[in-house]
Amino acid sequence: MAITIPLSVTGGAQTGFTSPVYTTTVDTPVDINSKQNAVTAIGGTQTGVDVHTVARPFTIAVSRPKVFQALGKPNPTTGLISVVPFNTYKVIVRKGVLPLAGQPSQVAIARCEIAIPAGSDTADANNVRALLSALVGTLNGISAGLGDSAINGVL
Repeated sequence: MAITIPLSVTGGAQTGFTSPVYTTTVDTPVDINSKQNAVTAIGGTQTGVDVHTVARPFTIAVSRPKVFQALGKPNPTTGLISVVPFNTYKVIVRKGVLPLAGQPSQVAIARCEIAIPAGSDTADANNVRALLSALVGTLNGISAGLGDSAINGVL
């Protein structure tokens, strides 16, 4: 995989956080087609935020398809490909959180799934890159609002 999870991740803006930074270390992923890092230190102002532990995990994982799909052959009569398979990549962040003071931690999970039609990686690579650029830029741009919405339920 060409993806390397950074050892220092600059967090997106969040209400009440000042310059959030997450220091990670390479961790053993659950799946051989994945890479995973655990958050071992935090920087900036993030009151009450803790780092990865067994009881309260804080991990960032990236996975690729177990088996890559290839584009099939077009129908000889119509010239169309009836079924276009997808190659799916995932980014998963897991963080232990308290549902209520005095209760055991639960794991909150954020998943980003990216499904790329087979063949578009070669036939339209720049538009695949534009898709991902827009995704990352949008997530970075809405980080604080998304955090606020997760807390207050207002979209």
